[in-house]
Amino acid sequence: MRPIQMVDTKTQYQKIKEEVDSAVIEVMESSAFINGKAVKDFTANLNKYIGSNHTITCANGTDAIQIALMALGLKPGDEVITPSFTYIATTEVIALLNLTPVFVEVNPDTFCIDPAAIEKAVTPKTKAIVPVHLYGHAADMEAIMAIAEKHNLYVIEDNAQAIGCEYTFSDGTKKKTGTIGHIGTTSFYPSKNLGGFGDGGAIFTNDDELATKLLMIANHGQSKQYYHDVVGCNSRLDSIKAAVLDIKLKHLDEYNAARRTAADYYDNAFANNQKIKTPFRASNSHHVFHQYTLQLEGVDRNGLKDFLASHKIPAMIYYPVPGHKQKMFAHFNASSQDMPVTDMLTERVISLPIHSELDDEQLQFITSKVLEFVNN
Repeated sequence: MRPIQMVDTKTQYQKIKEEVDSAVIEVMESSAFINGKAVKDFTANLNKYIGSNHTITCANGTDAIQIALMALGLKPGDEVITPSFTYIATTEVIALLNLTPVFVEVNPDTFCIDPAAIEKAVTPKTKAIVPVHLYGHAADMEAIMAIAEKHNLYVIEDNAQAIGCEYTFSDGTKKKTGTIGHIGTTSFYPSKNLGGFGDGGAIFTNDDELATKLLMIANHGQSKQYYHDVVGCNSRLDSIKAAVLDIKLKHLDEYNAARRTAADYYDNAFANNQKIKTPFRASNSHHVFHQYTLQLEGVDRNGLKDFLASHKIPAMIYYPVPGHKQKMFAHFNASSQDMPVTDMLTERVISLPIHSELDDEQLQFITSKVLEFVNN
C-alpha cells in the first residue's frame, strides 16, 4: 500500500507530469515570467470554467479577500459579518484594513455561516458579509443574497475550499460558488482542490466597475503604467504557477469527482455508527469535499488522532480555536460571545485524508482503523 497522505500532490503530479513539465519549460523558454501568455490563458480558461464575467488572478487567497474588501471603499470601523468557524485568513484581512469583524454562528450540518445569525448581527454599521463555503460545501447563498439585498450589503464569497462546487437556487438556476456574490475569491494553495505549485489566488466578479477597481488595486493601483489612481498592492500570479494551474484546471472536475467517490466510501463505512456523524450534503450544493470532516460523539478525539498517527494515517483538526477566541481579535471583545454550535464543532470535528489519489486499499485501511478505535 502506498503511504497515506492528507493530500497526495506528488502522485497527482506524476499522472500529469508530461503535460506540466512541458508547460513549465515553455514558460522558461519564453522568459515571460510575469503577466505572460500562461497567465492570460489560465485567467481566460478559469473565467470560462467558473462562469464569471471577470477574473483577476493574484498572489494568494488571502490577498484575494483583502483586494476584494479594498475595492468596496469601506471605511475604518465599518462592520463585516463573517463566520467564526473558518480559517483565520478570512477574518484576518478584515481587521488588517481597520474594519470590524462581526463573528456569527454556523449551521451545525453544513459548517457554513447561518443566515439567521447574519440577520441578527446586522447593524447600521454593517457594510458586507463574507460567507465561507467551508470544506467544499456551499453556504446558503440564496438566503444570504436576500439578506444582503434587504440591507444593501456587499457579499464577498470566500470560495478557497469549494472551487468547482455548483449551487442550485430554488428556481432551478445553477451557479458555481464564487460567482453568486458581488465578488468571489479563491486560493490555489497546493492542498486545494485546484492546487498550484506554490501560492496563488483569484478574484471573480460580474460587475464591470468592480472588476476595474480590483485589477487596479492588485497592480499598484495603476490605471495604466506609472499612473496610480488608488492605493493598491502588488499581488500577481506568476507565469510558471499559471501554466501548471491551467493544466490542472482541465482535470478539476475529475479531481472533484474522485474526492466525492472517496467521500462515498467513508460515508458507507461509517453509516449507522452512533458515535460518528458523516458530512451533510444539501441537495442544492454539489459538495466537492476539500475536507472530509467527521463530528464525533463520545469519542476521545485527540486519542483517535494519535491512534491513527501510530498507524501512519494523518488526520487534522480544522479548527481548534474559532476566530472570535483568537488573541489577535481580543480588542474587539468578541471572545465572550455565545456560540454553542461553533464551540461544539471545535471540540468534536476531525478531518480524514481526502484527495483525488486515494485508492480502495487506503480507504479500507483508514476506515478500519477509525472504527477499531471508535468501537473499542
